[in-house]
Parts: sequence; C-alpha cells; structure tokens
Amino acid sequence: MISIADLATAGSGRLTRLTGEGGHRRRLLEMGFIPGTPIRLVRRVDVGGVLELELRGCRVTLRTAEAQQILVEPLD
Repeated sequence: MISIADLATAGSGRLTRLTGEGGHRRRLLEMGFIPGTPIRLVRRVDVGGVLELELRGCRVTLRTAEAQQILVEPLD
C-alpha cells in the first residue's frame, strides 16, 4: 500500500484505507473516498501542493498533506 500522493501522474489504484481521524476522515468518506473505490491521480499542481483526483466519475482536488492519508493499492 502507498499513499495516493505517491502515485505517478495518471496512475490509478484501489482505495484501501483512510488514516485520518475525526472530521477530516468523515469528510473524505462523505465525498466518496470509500475503501474498494478505484481512484486515479489526474495531475499535480506544484504551486500550492495540490492534487487532482478522479473517483466515482467526479474530479476532486486535495492538498498533498490530505492525500497522504489516503492509502491505495496500485493498479498500474
């Protein structure tokens, strides 16, 4: 398992676990970050350290620090 932030750009994986606590973890679950969900790293924006992710047909942007709490099993 690796964090989604460690995937190569355009890499994909299957979400296995969220390591955050409390409100942050709950917010991710509400947005669809549920274990077993396929997820793809669309692009990295170096200014501000932002990642654009695609899951469940939607695109979501997260800070790199938030994305490091999302663990995936690489599919590529």
